[in-house]
Amino acid sequence: MAVKPHECLLVEIFAAHVREQRLALGLSQEQLAERAGVHRTYVGMLERGEKNVTIYNIERIADALGVEPAALLERNCGSTHG
Repeated sequence: MAVKPHECLLVEIFAAHVREQRLALGLSQEQLAERAGVHRTYVGMLERGEKNVTIYNIERIADALGVEPAALLERNCGSTHG
């Protein structure tokens, strides 16, 4: 049986890091989406853990946030799952 995105710990970690980094930069979801070349609703879905992100989009979002892609997937980074 397939695991739904909201049931995957790594999806939750990624979502929290994207939101944390976006807010630290003072960006709206729309501004991040524009920088990353994705739709605003997609950013919202990622931040809520509703969407499974592709490697391609992990890189685009990381670039838009000015961080390494791996930083968005680290379990002990920032305030998430410390």
